[in-house]
Amino acid sequence: MLRRLALSVPLMLATPALAMTEAVTTYTLDNGLDVVVIEDHRAPVVTQMLWYRVGSADEPQGASGVAHFLEHLMFKATENMEAGEFSATVAANGGSDNAFTSTDYTAYYQRVAADRLPLMMQMEADRMNNLRLTDEDIETERQVIVEERNQRVESNPGALAREQMTAAQYLNHPYGAPVIGWMHEIEGLGRDEVREVYETYYSPNDAILVVAGDVEPEEVLALAEEHYGPIPAEPELPERIRPQEPPQRAPRHLTYEDARVSQPYLSRGYLAPERDAGDQRAAAALTYLAEILGGSSFTSVLGEELVFERDIALHAGAGYEGKSLDDTTFSLSVVPKPGVTLDAAEAALDEVLAGFLDTGPSEEQMKRIRTKLRASEIYARDSVEGLARRYGAALSQGLTVEDVADWPEILQSVTADEVRDAARALFDPDRSVTLHVVPSREEALK
Repeated sequence: MLRRLALSVPLMLATPALAMTEAVTTYTLDNGLDVVVIEDHRAPVVTQMLWYRVGSADEPQGASGVAHFLEHLMFKATENMEAGEFSATVAANGGSDNAFTSTDYTAYYQRVAADRLPLMMQMEADRMNNLRLTDEDIETERQVIVEERNQRVESNPGALAREQMTAAQYLNHPYGAPVIGWMHEIEGLGRDEVREVYETYYSPNDAILVVAGDVEPEEVLALAEEHYGPIPAEPELPERIRPQEPPQRAPRHLTYEDARVSQPYLSRGYLAPERDAGDQRAAAALTYLAEILGGSSFTSVLGEELVFERDIALHAGAGYEGKSLDDTTFSLSVVPKPGVTLDAAEAALDEVLAGFLDTGPSEEQMKRIRTKLRASEIYARDSVEGLARRYGAALSQGLTVEDVADWPEILQSVTADEVRDAARALFDPDRSVTLHVVPSREEALK
């Protein structure tokens, strides 16, 4: 029996003068597939995105990179299509397609004319259930991924440094492993590891179908039932429980040395709460904190203090991404001017943070960021694909349609006191990880 979860959930921006709505309809098929329809009739196009609730943090221990590996293999042959036929068919119909893997999900999408949606569903449903995994394809694609890691990570000292910092940030949680995988484990992946992930997680009861564009909800539902409905649910789908981090009781310091580094810099990270279903205020406050501290080179606290007033840094920034299934990170960075040591830059960073913890943000800062975030929420709705990504990522990371709808209003209601309290809870020195990236240790001390 079909279960309809919600119908036409409107998302309203907080300011009436800028109010916008989007009609979101959700269903769940008998086999457990969640279906989300976002109507946007401005142009006769549609984006289909299929999100699987499996990312690098769900991989078996010792098989890092297998989720990303499988993403590559999903463009190979199925029982009904030859290798490469999927993308070639999308292109022949005037569309585009791609896929991506993150810590918490793997997603596949196509953007086509609205009348091509039945064909897209037919092909996507086919590779959900009928992928042909051959040793030849696995060997070929492994070499592609090895080369991808060589180009994106091994040849990039910044990427290597970030890997080391992330591994130090997460001692127990699988977020500590890179999405692409560690090289020595990529080289050992074979058909057994890939098939285990495919047969377990690439199932309708572990997936979210998001269709956004010039469509009617009932028509999308009928197509989903036709193409995805016959695929059986996975009865042995494991509960999504991951190892969590133990309390951090002392600061962690790393130095990454690489002769290819042209300009020394420092990064610092803190574990931070993510957006949780029904409880997003802490994440909203941290969103403000990141913008106020480092969102602009000219008006942020770190930019004004370290770059202009003290004249010791070329750049200073802050970052926070609240969409995450488990604890995420809040990051700070400083690139000191030549002649300023990283130790001196770090000491100055600590002084600025201490001052901010005393005073908190000003109302002027709050107003500026509030306006910026309101504009950002409006602009995000210009893209049908962006809407599909917004909902798909949120739902695959434990949020609900209602949480997505509530987020703009929550952002607009954050207070200066909430931002100050969030900063005081976050910036505990004993819970920090600080990374110095240098061409050589001797040169960094000059």
